[in-house]
Amino acid sequence: MKRHGISVFFASLLVLWLGVAPAWGVSKDMVQLQTQVQQLQEQMTAMQRSFDERMGVMKNLVEQDTDAVNKVANALNALQTTLQKQQSEGGSKTDQLSGQIQALNDTMDELKTRLAKLSKQLEDMQAAQQSLGAQQAQQQAQQQALAQAPPPDVLYNNAVRDYNGGKNDLALQECSDYIKYYPNTDLAGNCYFYLGEIQFRQGNYQQAAQSYDQVLQNFPSGNKAASAQLKKGFALVELGKQDEGVSELRRLIQRYPHSPEALQARERLRKLGVATTGK
Repeated sequence: MKRHGISVFFASLLVLWLGVAPAWGVSKDMVQLQTQVQQLQEQMTAMQRSFDERMGVMKNLVEQDTDAVNKVANALNALQTTLQKQQSEGGSKTDQLSGQIQALNDTMDELKTRLAKLSKQLEDMQAAQQSLGAQQAQQQAQQQALAQAPPPDVLYNNAVRDYNGGKNDLALQECSDYIKYYPNTDLAGNCYFYLGEIQFRQGNYQQAAQSYDQVLQNFPSGNKAASAQLKKGFALVELGKQDEGVSELRRLIQRYPHSPEALQARERLRKLGVATTGK
């Protein structure tokens, strides 16, 4: 449960950090980002210190229990030797020694169970510590990547310019970079749409449909939603999935009945020889 709580805590911090959209000036954005990363690093350092302390205690407990098991085992061996000697001599203490041996066996079983539980707890703590270290390394890598990333408005404007100029490979890379560095901004939805357009131009209809779907799923209120739904329908038709494409175009007409995209959808359905509404 502790490990789950820690994972949820850091996941929440990560979502909060990634959710800060660069809506204002670049310098203000970077100052806020650096402040958040610094706070996160301080919290992670505190958690690391707590883990180290708890692991030290756990290791001591395991060592103590291990020593106890070894002492019991040595005592048991000594009693067994004595018992064998008494049996060979026909001594009268055989029953007493047998009882003592049984008690020691029970004690050893109990100590072994406790040792196994402590070892499992120690392994869990070590795994949690490794996970913490991996998260910290990921945060540092993301911080470095963002520090090296171009400002969002510059990156987006370059992508649109190269897209309009027919430089598909360059625009594809710039749109991908924008989504990588600034995934939660409204313009990221536009970049997904431009990715779909480039992939559609290149005949990669499956990838195009997936890019258009990213717009519909993550940016349903964005200014590219209607166009993305139209082009997704076209891409599905090109893939030979006419029923799915027709359904997508009909949903577009129902959702945006007076839009230019709805007009194009009706025209495509007419050419396909199907009605604009389902039966």
